[in-house]
Amino acid sequence: MTVKGVLFDFSGTLFHAEPTQSWLRAALRDTGTRVDEEESARLVRLLDEAGAMPGGPAPRAVPAHLADVWARRDESAALHRAAYTGLAREVPLPRPELYEALYARHMEPAAWSPYEDAAAVLAELRHRGVRTAVVSNIGWDLRPVFRAHGLDGGVDAYVLSYEHGVQKPHPRLFHAACDALGLAPGDTLMVGDNPCADAGAGAIGCAVHLVDNAPVAERPDALRRVLDLIG
Repeated sequence: MTVKGVLFDFSGTLFHAEPTQSWLRAALRDTGTRVDEEESARLVRLLDEAGAMPGGPAPRAVPAHLADVWARRDESAALHRAAYTGLAREVPLPRPELYEALYARHMEPAAWSPYEDAAAVLAELRHRGVRTAVVSNIGWDLRPVFRAHGLDGGVDAYVLSYEHGVQKPHPRLFHAACDALGLAPGDTLMVGDNPCADAGAGAIGCAVHLVDNAPVAERPDALRRVLDLIG
């Protein structure tokens, strides 16, 4: 196979979300809310169990009244917000404005860290003439995150689920990404961390390579494997 284009997932592939403790701390700061360390640790545990942080742990259980919204959460900005603020509201927080503050925080560039090898791999792909796209199940515009971290120059196109009204593994999103690069699926490699959502690219003829969704410090060079795969 001759790879002419690479499609990358966002969360867990090129970037990793901040720890839940940092996410909560930022929202507490932004709303002028003070809690002691013991209470903070308790809230972190409950928010993790609820799956309230986008890019964080999956919900231990999705409440019945949120099941439909959760299943379609990445199809629109409204559904994404409703799903994650809804899960957060399952946890009693000391001030009502914290729920919106938490949601706002996860969209800030500071809430995301690129994997250590992401910039180098994107730069090398650009050097080799390999076109790249970010294909993400998401409910907001992640382009500012790439700009803030200096990775936007390595991306040719962004195909975001909420802008297309469909989420991975639906083939339409992968077709849209290939079309954006002007490439056939058979000339394209999908790199992601989710064996269901990202591996769905295989159904339209893309090659697929999966990486572990590990913290940044624990995954320093997994993306470099992509350079070996394209030859």
